[in-house]
Amino acid sequence: MPRMPWMRSHRTALAATAVTPLLLTVWAAGPAHAHGAPTDPVSRVYACSPDGGSASRSAACEAAVASNGAPFTAWDNLRIANVNGRDRQIVPDGQLCSGGLPAYRGLDLARADWPSTRLTPGTALTMRYVSTIPHTGTFRLYLTKPGYDPTKPLTWSDLPERPFAEVKDPALTDGAYRISAKLPSDRSGRHVLYTVWQNSSTPDTYYSCSDVVFPERATAAPAPTTEPRATASRAASSEAPSSPSTSAPTTPSSPAATTTRPRNSSGPDTTPVASTRDSGSSPSAPVLAGGAAAVLVLTGGAALALRSRRR
Repeated sequence: MPRMPWMRSHRTALAATAVTPLLLTVWAAGPAHAHGAPTDPVSRVYACSPDGGSASRSAACEAAVASNGAPFTAWDNLRIANVNGRDRQIVPDGQLCSGGLPAYRGLDLARADWPSTRLTPGTALTMRYVSTIPHTGTFRLYLTKPGYDPTKPLTWSDLPERPFAEVKDPALTDGAYRISAKLPSDRSGRHVLYTVWQNSSTPDTYYSCSDVVFPERATAAPAPTTEPRATASRAASSEAPSSPSTSAPTTPSSPAATTTRPRNSSGPDTTPVASTRDSGSSPSAPVLAGGAAAVLVLTGGAALALRSRRR
């Protein structure tokens, strides 16, 4: 039986009808794997995905998946269309990491044990933002303000008004964008590096949270004070007995005891100096002379007494 033209047309239509849903499915699934997220510093969505390795088995990621109700298989598809720079108006406070999308709500859990990357303040950062299809657009990088508390929900007030870095159309190399920037120098402890990628080749904007840790600042030791020591020294000097003089005792009439050398005097020094011999040394000449005179007086008095008795 020969095939009629209408039969060929009908079969062609049926074949087209069968293929069309498959094409639509492929087209719809394609963009879900054609975008990206940061892998260094690692973002929450990537760390907690099946591709996140050991990080995906952390307590924070397990809690995020449980809260989410499903694994983060589409870690590169956290995006919102038609934001056009109105991030603060579109994304609610407390939902910055999920972009307000229910499929990623587990990323908004306020906890201080998310998988993190160690950074050094004030140094150069090179972010690796994985993507499978090139897109033009601008990356804006924010870092939570000093004093940020990771145990509280992340809000827009935790971020500065302006990003610390803004990079437009970086090159895609080996499947990733390399975004270079200098980190702020006044951060310490745990923070969130918040990345906004606003496409110019599509209407989409992507959001991601990367947990980072800076070294804690060393607390400066208080400056030592010398006041207590000085006070103790003054107290000790006032209470301690004065040291005995090393000069030999002199009589009040001795010139050496009453005469001092004038300051700034000129010419040869003729001022007598007091003896520095100790108390065991022999007496000075004036003392010897006085003693001899006393002996003579006593001897003369004794002689006169003997003469008067003989008479």
